[in-house]
Amino acid sequence: MTRLARLLALQLFFLSPLPAWASAAEDGRLDLTAHWVGFTALVLFGLAYALVMAEEFTHLRKSKPVILAAGLIWALIAIVYADHGINHVAEVAVRHNLLEYAELMLFLLVAMTYINAMSERNVFGALRSWLIKKGYGLRKLFWITGALAFFISPVADNLTTALLMCAVVMAVGGENTKFVLVACISIVVAANAGGTFSPFGDITTLMVWQKEIETPQGVVGFGAFFALFVPALVNWLLPAAIMSITVPNTQPHAGGEAVVMKRGARRIIALFLLTIVTAVSYHNFLHLPPVVGMLTGLAYLQFFGYFLKKTVHLEHGMTRYQFLTLTGDDEQLGSLPAFDVFNKIARAEWDTLLFFYGVVLCVGGLGFIGYLAMASKVMYIDWGATNANIAIGILSAVVDNIPVMFAVLTMMPDMSMGQWLLVTLTAGVGGSLLSIGSAAGVALMGQARGKYTFFGHLKWAPVIALGYAASVATHMWINSTLF
Repeated sequence: MTRLARLLALQLFFLSPLPAWASAAEDGRLDLTAHWVGFTALVLFGLAYALVMAEEFTHLRKSKPVILAAGLIWALIAIVYADHGINHVAEVAVRHNLLEYAELMLFLLVAMTYINAMSERNVFGALRSWLIKKGYGLRKLFWITGALAFFISPVADNLTTALLMCAVVMAVGGENTKFVLVACISIVVAANAGGTFSPFGDITTLMVWQKEIETPQGVVGFGAFFALFVPALVNWLLPAAIMSITVPNTQPHAGGEAVVMKRGARRIIALFLLTIVTAVSYHNFLHLPPVVGMLTGLAYLQFFGYFLKKTVHLEHGMTRYQFLTLTGDDEQLGSLPAFDVFNKIARAEWDTLLFFYGVVLCVGGLGFIGYLAMASKVMYIDWGATNANIAIGILSAVVDNIPVMFAVLTMMPDMSMGQWLLVTLTAGVGGSLLSIGSAAGVALMGQARGKYTFFGHLKWAPVIALGYAASVATHMWINSTLF
């Protein structure tokens, strides 16, 4: 194989096709890697992902190109299989991909609904207000926001966590561009690192957990991810310690109005934690998909939402009779609507969920064609698992870690527990190398526009890369028995 073919494999995550036209495999699949359908599918995915990466400039939502590419890729596959009279094989394959997507989408939908419910009850606003009112110095605030991003992101998603902490940074030190830059970098690194040691912290960890991967050391279960806590901590602490030297230890002006949590906020937090326990219990003890536990937890929120609706008069200091006399119903008081779970579901990040659909179907289609098997041979046999997993982390700084991790899970290379945790770590923290490498970084470039920028982040890339290398070394050292 030529060096050019290997380079294309790294850039596109696929190999240059082998000399085959459409030969049938034992399972009824056709090898389309050298067929015009295979070439066209690669081009479609490449064009779609180019538009995804240019979202910041085109303002075209990232879900649109990948959904279109997914539909076209599977349509082309179906045409070829229909010509061979085995269209049922493609149908079974696409249904399998849809099932995988449905489980993950519903899981994420429940988590997003809880996050939106807590946001509506002012949980995050109250935390932000409390931090601002404390009047911490800039250096102390740098460490507090980074630490909170690291420890909140394993439960909430890294995007929500990063936006919350960035709002604190902007409110306190918004005029100090240098402080905002390094604080935002620290938040992005911390949020991405914190999401790696919990199945709930990032989509990639969730995918690995739900896949129920068997290794010589056992299944990569819920508890296995906590082995990544120390490597993830190193990934954030090392660059943060270096960056903190540049933060002035001055006292900023603390202002803004105090935010109070609404009625039921603490109970919703408790219900979210109970939902997580339910999902883990369903998976570990009942051997049911975690999504069943999550949807059961959504029912907790729905019933509590019903309670909040029926007692909304208490929020306004009225009896139920007074409230109904004034408004005629218990749904709203003037312009203040009662709590509605379905409003929280509607506010979920549907662009992300639909983008995820497009990615799963696109990567699934390319794997069905045969490209992922070829990539797996080069990366995990020729390069070796460790080198491949480290390269995947670097690749995720440019390409979103969702398609990268889904491609690995589609390949399903035979790896030890330590290697599966390694790729989980690198795919999660590799996105911190560039500001465009993670949803948290992209979002903060918009929130702190002009202060946190691509090139500002790039200047600290060597320091972040040092943390990346240190986290990999730490994992291979303290978790050596898992390899």
